Amino acid sequence: MQAFGRFLDVLDALRANCPWDKKQTNESLRPNTIEETYELCDALIKNDVHDICKELGDVLLHICFYAKIAEEKEQFDMADVCNALTRKMITRHPHVYHPSQIDAEDPKPLPYVPEEVKSEKGKVKSDDSAKVTTVGQVLENWEQIKLKEKDGNESVLSGVPEALPSLIKAYRIQDKARNVGFDWEQKEDVWKKVREELDELEVELKKEDKENSTKELGDFLFSVINAARLYKLNPDNALEMTNRKFIDRFNYIEAHSIKIGKPLKTMSLSEMDELWNEAKKVLKN
Repeated sequence: MQAFGRFLDVLDALRANCPWDKKQTNESLRPNTIEETYELCDALIKNDVHDICKELGDVLLHICFYAKIAEEKEQFDMADVCNALTRKMITRHPHVYHPSQIDAEDPKPLPYVPEEVKSEKGKVKSDDSAKVTTVGQVLENWEQIKLKEKDGNESVLSGVPEALPSLIKAYRIQDKARNVGFDWEQKEDVWKKVREELDELEVELKKEDKENSTKELGDFLFSVINAARLYKLNPDNALEMTNRKFIDRFNYIEAHSIKIGKPLKTMSLSEMDELWNEAKKVLKN
């Protein structure tokens, strides 16, 4: 808490005395916030502990900066942000916190039991909200509670940000639908849909119909993402791992071409393919 307070004091001083910090607005900070978030994601996928710590600080700076700007406009401050978040987390975890703890200064998780929940003999009454034991049940509960909240989501899918990258957005849409029971009964059933969408894509590609091919490609990708979700694989992480693998192997080919003084454009496909297979053995990724 002392470290957080010291950080907020420094932010206040910069806002008051630094020409750059003085002129920042929500609009000017937004692009940098997106960049910092991606830099954190980059550090996370690399599992670079030093960079994760550093990038978390950068993201935290932006969060507090937005709260500082709001405080200046007398809209809300950092305490309001923390209190609202704490209240939301307690409300959405009735299996961990009793509703009586929502606005408590020192919220106590279960098995804390308020007097009114106890029976006359002092035994705890049964509470269905406390019977949540699996991750799936937690997520289902979470979505149902969000729909009931005064300022919560108006519909199941309204909580998915429109600005999300398409791949992540597709995963979140499917996951939210699953939380209310809209999903395959058996995960293996999804493969029939994947093959069906691939067949439809191939039909349109043979017709050279770009508009319909684009639509069918979207359907096919959506079905593959669905399959990944059902098998508990993160498609965004998987694709990023492949992106990095391709970059490393292609860089190997390019470095070799520079080493022998033969530009890539003058290399035959078979020569590059040979180097590609060599890169697979050397890089082992």
